[in-house]
Amino acid sequence: MLEHAADSIAGDLAELIRIIRDIRIALLTTVGREGQFHTRPVQTLKVEADATLWFFTDWTSPKVAELDHDARVGLGYSDIAKHVYVALSGEARLVRDPQKAQELWSIEQRAYYPKGPDDERLALLRVAILHAEYWIAPGRTSYIIAAVRAGVTGIPAGIVGEDHKVK
Repeated sequence: MLEHAADSIAGDLAELIRIIRDIRIALLTTVGREGQFHTRPVQTLKVEADATLWFFTDWTSPKVAELDHDARVGLGYSDIAKHVYVALSGEARLVRDPQKAQELWSIEQRAYYPKGPDDERLALLRVAILHAEYWIAPGRTSYIIAAVRAGVTGIPAGIVGEDHKVK
C-alpha cells in the first residue's frame, strides 16, 4: 500500500514538472513589509527533477527587498486552452552564480540584461517547492453534465476533473 502511494506521489511530481515546463509563465507572489501581496509575471527558466524552479530577476527589483524580508512565495500557472492549473508555495533564495546564469541563459534575456549572463544586475531566483497542487479540468461539457446531475439530484458535483496534491 505505501509503495503504491510513493509511486503515485512520484508520478504526480513528474506530471507537475511537465505541466510547469509546458506553461513556463507564472504569476509570482511575494509578501511586502506591511504584509501586502505583490504579484507579477515571471518566466520559468528551468524546473529541476527535485522540484526546484529557476528564474532571472534584477538585483534592484522590489522583489529583492520583499524576499529579504520574507522568503515565502506563491506561484500560479494556468493553461486555459488545456484546462490545466497549478498553484504552489515555496521558499525563495536569491543567488549570484555566473555558471548557473550561463546554463539558464537564452538570447531573449538580453532584452533585460544587455551585458549577458555576467550582467551585474542579474540575480538568480531559486524557488524550492514546498507544496503544490494541480488541476486538470475535463472541459465545458463535463461541467454542464455535472451541473445537470447536481440540479436533478440536489447533490453538489464535488471535483470535476483531476486534483493532485504534491509534496
